[in-house]
Amino acid sequence: MIRPATPDDAPALGAIWNRVIRETTSIFNATERSEAEIAQIIGNGDPFFVWDEDGVQGFARWFPFRGTDGYRHTVEHTILLAPGLHGRGAGRAMMGRLFETARAADKHVMVACVTAENTAGIAFHERMGFERSGYMPQVGHKFGRWLDLAILQKRL
Repeated sequence: MIRPATPDDAPALGAIWNRVIRETTSIFNATERSEAEIAQIIGNGDPFFVWDEDGVQGFARWFPFRGTDGYRHTVEHTILLAPGLHGRGAGRAMMGRLFETARAADKHVMVACVTAENTAGIAFHERMGFERSGYMPQVGHKFGRWLDLAILQKRL
């Protein structure tokens, strides 16, 4: 059910990603992702996986944290699931794949930046072994209000 994403997955990934952008504060960005942009992200070489169960139902990826040499062993990740997939083990399985590939790539820390009001997302990460390491009040703005960011990390 977990496989590497391909550019052909861009339409399905856009449906998942853009719903979260439009309807939630899980992503602070208000600009939806185009299929071309998603295909480019998939093709950039960073690990990008999909949960494929009768079609793409979710994705997980990791990518450089802050992008400079001093942080080369630290990565950030994104994981998004279609609403019907929550609570069925897909998220845990996909995070396991992210951990596995990050370790194989000599990464030492994985960072999660989670909207502070997303208590379910924070609890999920804590169950996956992440520890709270930072809190940034009012760094995001969406839907006419300021949003806080929780930062969690896991040593791999």
